[in-house]
Amino acid sequence: MNSLQVSKALNNNVIIANHPAHGEVVIIGKGIGFNRKTGEAIPLESVEKMFILTSRQEQEQYKQLVPQIDEQLIEIIGEIINYISEKTQSALNEHIHIALTDHLAFAIKRADQDLSFHNPFLYETKELYPLEYELAEYAIHLIQKKLGIDLGEDEIGFVALHINSAMTNRHISEVRGHAQLIAELIEMIEEELHITVQRQSLDYSRLLTHLRFAIERIRRGEQVEEVKKLERMMSDEYPVLFELAGKLTGLMETRLNKPVYRAEISYLTMHLHRVAREGIN
Repeated sequence: MNSLQVSKALNNNVIIANHPAHGEVVIIGKGIGFNRKTGEAIPLESVEKMFILTSRQEQEQYKQLVPQIDEQLIEIIGEIINYISEKTQSALNEHIHIALTDHLAFAIKRADQDLSFHNPFLYETKELYPLEYELAEYAIHLIQKKLGIDLGEDEIGFVALHINSAMTNRHISEVRGHAQLIAELIEMIEEELHITVQRQSLDYSRLLTHLRFAIERIRRGEQVEEVKKLERMMSDEYPVLFELAGKLTGLMETRLNKPVYRAEISYLTMHLHRVAREGIN
């Protein structure tokens, strides 16, 4: 059996079918449900591009979501996800079909009502996830082109986090939480040192990258090499920055609920010195 058997067409782009390898599945593909009848066989080789939801939980959630979503938007999101898959050459977590569809449908509804959400960590997202941001730009521009709705730059940042979630198999709440944590850390740096960090500077970009990988190390329980000489030098030469680095790693420890190795303080102090040297005497 090398064909799908249609159980039910939910709309022109979504069907419930029996798959030869996966059993009952939800199939998403442009025009795949057009004029399909229950029991009809669809040869697999005749379907050019399709997405299969194999998780029972994902299937049920998507079935509930589809009737609430404009059919054209479902088609556009399928195009967006296909574009992401091709550009990244990676298998995306299938939850992106639910998460991105739900998110964009709600964003469009807000836009229709002239309501907007400010993205407090837009710049950090753009710096931390440049590929995801570029893909999100494509998504937002495609929606504007096909639906005539401009969701704005803030929304690009939110969509970029959904894309990163699908690429890394991490829940969107964790991805969003890390971006928010980094924004909080930057805010703490500015408040404690009474400076405004130059967002366009190379040193700021390096600090963001360091914080991102520090969070990843802490999350995975990885230890960085501890150099006693470096710690003594940092604490002696930059006591204010060293103390601040301790507060910052303390916040990471609290937010991530994971222990932070002491060596992180010394390495973070070095980055703080770079971004703050113009603001500290």
